[in-house]
Amino acid sequence: MLGAIGVVYGDIGTSPLYAMKETFAGHHPLPVTEANVLGVLSVMFWTIMLLVSLKYVVIIMRADNRGEGGSLALLALASELNAGRPKTRWLIAILGVFAAALFYGDSMITPAISVLSAVEGLNVVAPQLGSYVIPITVMILTALFMVQKHGTGAMGMAFGPIMVFWFAILGLLGALSIAQSPHVLFALNPLYAYHFLTLDPWLSFLTLGSVVLAVTGGEALYTDMGHFGKFPIRLTWFSFVLPALVLNYFGQGALLLNNPQAIENPFYLLAPAWALIPMVLLATAATVIASQAVISGAFSVASQSVQMGFLPRMEIRQTSSKAHGQIYVPLTNWTLYLAVIYLVLTFQSSSNLAAAYGIAVTGTMMIDTILITFVLVAWRWSPLLVIPLMGTFLCVDLAYFSANAIKIPQGGWFPLGIAVISFVVLTTWKRGRKLLFDEIGRRSVPIQVVLDSADSVSRIHGTAVFLAAIDEGAPSALLHNLKHNQVLHERNILLTVIVEDKPYVTKGNRLLIDDMGKNFYRVRIFYGFMEAPDIPAALESCASLGLKFDMMTTSFFTSRALIVSAPKPGMMKWRERLFIVLSKNAMSASDFFKIPTNRVIEMGTRIEI
Repeated sequence: MLGAIGVVYGDIGTSPLYAMKETFAGHHPLPVTEANVLGVLSVMFWTIMLLVSLKYVVIIMRADNRGEGGSLALLALASELNAGRPKTRWLIAILGVFAAALFYGDSMITPAISVLSAVEGLNVVAPQLGSYVIPITVMILTALFMVQKHGTGAMGMAFGPIMVFWFAILGLLGALSIAQSPHVLFALNPLYAYHFLTLDPWLSFLTLGSVVLAVTGGEALYTDMGHFGKFPIRLTWFSFVLPALVLNYFGQGALLLNNPQAIENPFYLLAPAWALIPMVLLATAATVIASQAVISGAFSVASQSVQMGFLPRMEIRQTSSKAHGQIYVPLTNWTLYLAVIYLVLTFQSSSNLAAAYGIAVTGTMMIDTILITFVLVAWRWSPLLVIPLMGTFLCVDLAYFSANAIKIPQGGWFPLGIAVISFVVLTTWKRGRKLLFDEIGRRSVPIQVVLDSADSVSRIHGTAVFLAAIDEGAPSALLHNLKHNQVLHERNILLTVIVEDKPYVTKGNRLLIDDMGKNFYRVRIFYGFMEAPDIPAALESCASLGLKFDMMTTSFFTSRALIVSAPKPGMMKWRERLFIVLSKNAMSASDFFKIPTNRVIEMGTRIEI
């Protein structure tokens, strides 16, 4: 529970810094009247209850993929449950990949707006310190991204207690303010939300684009489920985090009822003057933690994308010998860093960034609603329950997404643009890999042809392991070795790594060995999309199945494909060029699969797609 508080709720837990302020003083400001304050609070409260508490915590968290959550895990689960419906699986794949692409846009904005909004507390402490907000924000973010390569284990130990203190302070400040204007609690009545939304539909529609900031990070409860489990997340949400957030929002509302001028920064003005500097420091720590959670999430999505075949092989470092989920992806880290700093320097304030925030989150929430509908239908839930429930969620998601779409010219274009670029890269690599494997399969020679001629070929001492992209036919590396060296090893292993549509594979299901005779074996190694392949470790496990390996007498043969465009390419020319560029920059198979470099022989082959 302590770990969940420290990691899961960082994003949604720092929303009180800017949600109310942006709603009343943002790009579409509302007059600070009692009717508007109570109406906005009512909309916020019921949005949190409907979208976060009911949709994510109660319903979507049921759809765990062997304990794991998140858009890609939900994609894998929905695809598995709809295995017999190819058109449905195609739609599910498109939606799931776009949700993952939207997450990249979100992961760039969250650190920028969170840290910037915390440091902007200096404007409240002393207006003359305003010129230092941007430099301090850049320094904090630079330090945060620089420490990623060392792992976050030590820093993570402090996350839980800091966030517990943060939520306790949120609740305390809110409760003290509510005590001065208890009639603010009338906003718990949903009629206030109804009257607010219907009195001036256009103005209330524009307001939804800012109100949604109160639920940004709600999807993280499902994404981080695999780290902590359903029960701790559900318990901490309902017993601690949700009450603290509601108290703080209603406390800010009570403050505005008493002092409309407090809209300048209602979060910091909840605190007494003597506590402003400690509050800025605490808020900065909380936003760093929120940023860390998003950065770690981006690492996880990048790793899952590589394993599921949506991104080329890239360097993924394990930063903890104990916690398997703690990884560091250098390319993702520094890409995020450059984007975050660009956002801070370009938008200059949390209010300006709020215009860019929300569209990625609402898009992800809308896609999650559609994907969970496919899962519930596959689980044979009653249509009388699924249709009205999911229809209600989808209408709310669509309303918030539409309200944020209006902000595209003011900054919403950035996360949307990042999402489109990410989607193109993910789908291009997936499509290119399929074309590549189809061509490899078309050109492959049946393994029986090699076995029939094996007796007439000279044998040399040792074991040869040939990495095969597909688990049929003879690998091109084996054919090249026969063609150029005209020899075979005493023992020949045709090895294929297969990533399954589940997060983890048990040890008992890790290996499948097929003895083809004449000292030829086909070995299949299975991994989940949350696991890092380690071929030497997997081969050591073969001993228990009667196939022993001595690494000192084992050579690994890999194929590096030189991909060129065919006269009739399988996809558009520009996508094919993109795939070729990605392929050239992919990490070598020997490094990715942790094969000792002094045991690797690489064979080149030219393939047209």
